[in-house]
Amino acid sequence: MIRREPVLRVSSKLFIPFIMLFGLYVQFHGDFGPGGGFQAGAIFAAAFVLHAIVFGVSETRRVAPPWLIRLVLAAGVLLYAGVGVASFFMGGNFLDYGVLDHHDPVHGQHLGILLVEAGVGLTVAGAMITIFLTFAACRIDGKPE
Repeated sequence: MIRREPVLRVSSKLFIPFIMLFGLYVQFHGDFGPGGGFQAGAIFAAAFVLHAIVFGVSETRRVAPPWLIRLVLAAGVLLYAGVGVASFFMGGNFLDYGVLDHHDPVHGQHLGILLVEAGVGLTVAGAMITIFLTFAACRIDGKPE
C-alpha cells in the first residue's frame, strides 16, 4: 500500500476507469478482432490489482466485497453454461450457437459468441481478483493479516 505517494494515488484514480473502459472495449470487440473474454477479464482484474497496490487490500475489499466477487464468478459460469444448455434445448448441440436465432443462424452465432465471451470475461476477472486478494491478504509467514 502506498499511502504517502499522492502522484501515484491521483494518477491511479485517473487510470483505473480507463483501464476498465479498455477492458470493455476488448470484451465487445473480441468477436471482430483480437481480444475477447479472457483478455478482457485479465484487464479488468488488473484495474483491481492496481487499486489494491495503491490503496490497500482492505480498501479494495470494501470496494469489491468477497460476496460480490463470488457473485461475478458464479454469474460468468452460469452465463457460459446457460448458453450451452439453451442451444441444446433449442435443438442443437451443446454450444451450437446457430440455433439461438431461428431466422438467421449467423445472428445466432454472433449472439452466442458474445454471451459466451461475456461469461468467460466475468469468470476470469472474478477468479483473478479472488486469487490476488487472497494472496495479498497474507503476510510473508502465510498467516492472514
